[in-house]
Amino acid sequence: MSDQSPFNQTEMPFNALPPAVIALALLIGGIELLFQIGSYGIIGGPEAIGWRVAAMEDFGFFNSVFEAMRDQNTWPLEHVIRFLSYSVIHVSFVQVLMAIVFILALGKMVGDVFGNLAFIAVFAVATIVGALAFGLFLNSSVPLLGAYPGAYGLIGAYTFILWIGLGAMHENQMRAFSLIGFLLAIQLIWALFFGSDPTWVAEIAGFVVGFVVSPLLVPGAFPRILAKLRKR
Repeated sequence: MSDQSPFNQTEMPFNALPPAVIALALLIGGIELLFQIGSYGIIGGPEAIGWRVAAMEDFGFFNSVFEAMRDQNTWPLEHVIRFLSYSVIHVSFVQVLMAIVFILALGKMVGDVFGNLAFIAVFAVATIVGALAFGLFLNSSVPLLGAYPGAYGLIGAYTFILWIGLGAMHENQMRAFSLIGFLLAIQLIWALFFGSDPTWVAEIAGFVVGFVVSPLLVPGAFPRILAKLRKR
């Protein structure tokens, strides 16, 4: 949606972040700030201590809720919104901090290349599809929470940018997948020592979506890919 090309990135990495990136980071950080100060009784009184748990129950994505909607074929807005709302509710400050780091770091590149609306679109679609994958392929009693599926969508978009750029320079395009490969290796090591986290299904789905929808957002990218496939 932006006229910028991913092949001509000359801006320094410390330039101002796109407004959509800042807004998303502030939204996620602001919600966590409310949870933190509420837990210390600074605002909200005694009830504020349970704000995080209440938000998890009201806005988290639960397989049981998803299955009930499918079985009854009813889709009330208060539960449909969970496909997006779970992404701004986290279980801890550390989880929020890591999510914001991902969003800021990847949002700079993705937002600059694709534009603000496309940045939000990638994050939102990856978040929704991540929840769908979580609900369809798992039967977990643990709710899906946090911005990681959306952040992995940004990783997918970033990977696509690198993939196209490396191809234009006639270099090994598989190098574009180094970041996701590193993250998957870390998750595998973590699973071996501490057990598997079911959210990895949503995260991988988010990555795939981010990579797949990116050709629709970069001007001229999709025809270029088709032309390359026709030559094979």
